[in-house]
Amino acid sequence: MAQFEPGHLHIERHALTDDDVNYNVCIDYKVAQDPKDGKEKGMLFTMHGSIQGKDFNEEFFLPKDQAYNFASNVTKIAEKYGIPKTHSSIGSAHKHYDLMFEDVRVQLNMKSGDPVNPEHLD
Repeated sequence: MAQFEPGHLHIERHALTDDDVNYNVCIDYKVAQDPKDGKEKGMLFTMHGSIQGKDFNEEFFLPKDQAYNFASNVTKIAEKYGIPKTHSSIGSAHKHYDLMFEDVRVQLNMKSGDPVNPEHLD
């Protein structure tokens, strides 16, 4: 099950067998200044909930020109807290990620052809 509303995505899956994956994950996000230098505008993401019964809470900031790549960070965090690589896309939330991507784009006023800072490509 997945539910989306602007600024928030909730994804939940209940294990059907002992070998199955169980998670309840929320991704909250908002426009913010870079917490490291306070200068650059981007999106601050907070991913929290539980994976395989273990609670977690992690934040990450992506500058405006990289904010569209949030799913990569979400996958890495999910794997870090116990989702096997075979499930690391966190279920079938693709259409909800599309809604989230569009909301991020609107909130940051991103347009096709906006420049990318080469320093962010490291």
